Amino acid sequence: MIIARVIGTLVSTQKDAKLTGAKFQICMPVSATTQQPDGKPLVAIDSVGAGVGELVLICAGSSARQTSKTNNTPTDATI
Repeated sequence: MIIARVIGTLVSTQKDAKLTGAKFQICMPVSATTQQPDGKPLVAIDSVGAGVGELVLICAGSSARQTSKTNNTPTDATI
């Protein structure tokens, strides 16, 4: 799990058909103790309706495909 802050939204004009309707968020990992940026930004599929500025938990790898919105989709990171 990664603690991150949503810093923007990403729009994709072409993507896998299984990702149609998915909302992509740009997230900046943050330190758990200071909430200061800690790493490089990443793109995650938003499965909870998070907005810019919110702190979120991101699951990555095969766990990212275990939500109702991302089941059997080609994703590596999910909020």
